[in-house]
Amino acid sequence: MEIKSLPFIKTVILSATIFSLSISACSSEKDHTEERSRSALTDVEPIERDFDEIQNGGVLRMITYYSSNTYFLNQGIEVGFEYELLREFARENDLALEVIIVGADENPFELLNKGVGDVIAANYTITPERREVANFTRPYNIVDQMLVYSVDAPERPPTLDELSGSGIPISVRHNSSYYFRMLELIEEGYDLEIELVPSSLDTEAALMQLSNGSLMATVADDNMFNAANRYMEGLIPGPTVAESDTIAWAIRQNAPELESKMNRFLYKHFRLSEDREHPRRSTFLNVLRKKYFEQSQPMAQYYNPEWQYQSIGIISPYDDMVKAVADSMDLDWLMLTAMIAQESSFNPNSKSWAGAVGLMQIMPRFVETPYEELYDPQINIRIGAEIISDHLEHYAYLDSTNQWAFALATYNVGLGHMADARRLAIDRNRDPNSWEEVSDALLKLMQRRYYQDARYGFARGIEPVRYVEEIKNRYRTYEAIIALAEQQQQAGFTDLINPVIRRP
Repeated sequence: MEIKSLPFIKTVILSATIFSLSISACSSEKDHTEERSRSALTDVEPIERDFDEIQNGGVLRMITYYSSNTYFLNQGIEVGFEYELLREFARENDLALEVIIVGADENPFELLNKGVGDVIAANYTITPERREVANFTRPYNIVDQMLVYSVDAPERPPTLDELSGSGIPISVRHNSSYYFRMLELIEEGYDLEIELVPSSLDTEAALMQLSNGSLMATVADDNMFNAANRYMEGLIPGPTVAESDTIAWAIRQNAPELESKMNRFLYKHFRLSEDREHPRRSTFLNVLRKKYFEQSQPMAQYYNPEWQYQSIGIISPYDDMVKAVADSMDLDWLMLTAMIAQESSFNPNSKSWAGAVGLMQIMPRFVETPYEELYDPQINIRIGAEIISDHLEHYAYLDSTNQWAFALATYNVGLGHMADARRLAIDRNRDPNSWEEVSDALLKLMQRRYYQDARYGFARGIEPVRYVEEIKNRYRTYEAIIALAEQQQQAGFTDLINPVIRRP
């Protein structure tokens, strides 16, 4: 049986070959480059999709980069400063959170305005250029931009005046706030040489390149430099190039309700002082900051981007085991992995309040396997795969998208409640083979006037509906991560990243 993949967000990574462009304060080339940069943010008109539409769909879509301070996978678990902060907003508003990973050939503001995502959460500084194409929430962080040198740089001027005219190439991403700040300094009369690098080389990767001597200088926010400096060697702090930049989420310009909701959320966690030097942060935000930016050396190594880049393409510790089981049953291994993440968060010793156990939360009374063996990851995965395979076979006459949705919902809520939901859909003259219609019927089985006539009675329909949606969302994210890994391998990007790591 061939199981087709669900639609997913296309992610393509370009070659990480560095290309440079020298810019002087008075050259026409600089004017052309600046004009091109500003117009390149996006010329897409934003779709109409505000908080009401997001709430009706039940999913908030987060546009971000795969990075150890924004979003990444650690032992299969989704983590990252931006991810955890936005997840809390989603939780408070009863929304699922879907992650859209930006590829090197993709424009985050274009993804935002086209409606692929709803918010850019990527440690973005508020700049005039970005305000032309998006609105920003109130800030949740304040940072200084600083120059960072490689220890291998021939010279490391401590001031901007001494840097001016030195010929040291400053490597920054096109359309980054760092690039626009360099242009501003050039307009102020500083003679700087800018080296443009691909957008696939984010700030962390650029710092790694400094660490191994591939780049001579770059610009970074001070919090990111301080975090990286604990586990990378060869980073030399340079002069501050911008003070008190505000970091915020970017949203569409025609989404005032979403902006208002996010501003109320962020106001609880971050408030600027009058001098902007001593902001007030909530306990929750301080915990996140310590976890990702200010933690001890062991935690710094735990979250360090060397691990991140070496492990791109690895979803969980059970990848090989899941692939073997999936191959033997002609199943999609990423879908099984997404189920495991949803069921147990990759904890083989997990046990639910209802008695379901192991990675795929198998109910002991429904299988003949001895109870103790259900905690064996390989056995548990195999039994779970057999169950979902049976459900897929049960719905084999449906198209692949509905087939998977029905099978996943049945895995969660059982055949009986699914049969009730389909009968209810028929009674309401709706299509019993459409997940959209049956998911609506499942929600109605939470209401007495509907479940009192159902054969299996009340069903907490919100759970299978969310279960299916969250697994599909996670599946698309996993596909994007795999695509990212494949493209980076083809481009030789991982070979370029070879930082020297400090040891305790």
